[in-house]
Amino acid sequence: MKGLELSTVALPEVRPNAGVELRKARLSDVEAIYWLIRYWAEKGLMLVRNHSHLYENIRDFQVLEDEDGQIVGTVALHVLWRDLAEIRGLAVHPQRQGQGLGRWLVLGAEREARDLGLPRVFAWTLQVGFFRSLGYQVTTREALPPKVWSECNACPFYENCREIAVIKGLSPGAFGG
Repeated sequence: MKGLELSTVALPEVRPNAGVELRKARLSDVEAIYWLIRYWAEKGLMLVRNHSHLYENIRDFQVLEDEDGQIVGTVALHVLWRDLAEIRGLAVHPQRQGQGLGRWLVLGAEREARDLGLPRVFAWTLQVGFFRSLGYQVTTREALPPKVWSECNACPFYENCREIAVIKGLSPGAFGG
């Protein structure tokens, strides 16, 4: 099978015009999620997630599956506390970039957060413009609760983190105003 290659990652080719469906991830999706995230992690654009992490957190994930059965996008909503969740693991297949799939994934995660009654979501990102286009605001690390940093100590980029925090209120008064 032909694939896109970057270092150790070879993604399957996908049809750019195949229809897609957003759904909750299944255990059988872990391998595809892993390689999609790893593809972008090896480009330095996101953190790699190991198989163990993906299996343990599979309920957090949603995927975009195309009509050929290929996973072409993924996102996770990780609840941190009663009033805050993180949008993480956002990745879109390189052959499906620029089609609004990232937006669809984030809006799907936001819908799930609203359904859970969460007033706010945030993300760590290098793609600030993308999140701003969805109504997120840049915030400081200090404005986020310490619980948000629970995984930072284990991150290989802890000392030289380039990611920027963005946050969005999902309900009136989400920021206390």
